[in-house]
Amino acid sequence: MLVIKRVVVIFSLITLISCGDEKKAPAGNNRQTGPLVVEGYRVDYKTISDDIEVPGTLFPSEETELRSEVSGRVILLNINEGTEVKKGSLLVKLFDKDLQAQLKKLEVQLQIAIKTEERQRELLSINGISQQEYDLSALQADNLRADIETTKIAISQTEIYAPYDGKIGLRNVSLGSYLSTNDVVATIRQVKQLKLEFSIPEKYAKSIDKGYRVKFKVDGGDQEHTGVVLATESGVDQATRTLRVRALVNGNNPELVPGIFAKVKLELGGNAKALLVPSQAVIPQARNKQVILLRGDSAVFTVVETGLRDSAFVQVTSGLKVGDTVITTGLMAIRPNAKVKVNKMNSNQ
Repeated sequence: MLVIKRVVVIFSLITLISCGDEKKAPAGNNRQTGPLVVEGYRVDYKTISDDIEVPGTLFPSEETELRSEVSGRVILLNINEGTEVKKGSLLVKLFDKDLQAQLKKLEVQLQIAIKTEERQRELLSINGISQQEYDLSALQADNLRADIETTKIAISQTEIYAPYDGKIGLRNVSLGSYLSTNDVVATIRQVKQLKLEFSIPEKYAKSIDKGYRVKFKVDGGDQEHTGVVLATESGVDQATRTLRVRALVNGNNPELVPGIFAKVKLELGGNAKALLVPSQAVIPQARNKQVILLRGDSAVFTVVETGLRDSAFVQVTSGLKVGDTVITTGLMAIRPNAKVKVNKMNSNQ
């Protein structure tokens, strides 16, 4: 009998607790019945460009390997490594005494031939010789003049001059050494103006042309430098699908060394009247992309197509118009045609 009373008491307590929970349940399960509070963005025209970074290399504006046209022994070496030289400066002279002696001999022979021609002309005037004899003497003089010119050219080939104002690198020969036509004496470079070469993807080929300004930094450098596009290749490389570009750069900065690697920053494919929305407003789907528009007080899901993008915005090429309000927060909680309230409107996030 005592056990039965205990069971009844326990059952009564459980019943009272259950009733108490049922009375409290409605208060703890309140659901929001009003519109969802969100933030919006008003669509308007803005400027956007596709910023890309491509590798490049600096080259001297001009670079020439100094070689001799003939072989011979070096008797004069006017090359100071790492110094600048003026155009036309004599840098190397090879042995040419044999040619100089030959030149003097030919000049003497020419004088004799000229005197002979003069006498023959006088004799011809009095019919002392035939026209043929005079012509042969005249041809002899012309032949010697040609030999003298050939010898002078041979002598000039024993001399190496600076082809332009430039900076001499390291020399590879010494005074007194025998120089052949295959030997490189040194390299001269025009470094006051440099060339920057890089390649861009083919889709940007129409966006860059002569006069376009590029910005770049060199490997290990802190400064940002500027170059002006000189020319582009006439066609796209079919193997890499890129277009080769060459820009001119002022080479007076010590950071700019020929051959150094450069990071070229380009703003290509720009659009001054692009419809932009914040990146977080675009909802990727399996087959398309959507944004949520505010229509009155309701949320409307709209399919859009996108284009260029930067760190914060995405260009919308279709699906929106100027003045539309795009919802930017609470996207996961919004259902089609749900009631929403915009408590903050952004126009330039």
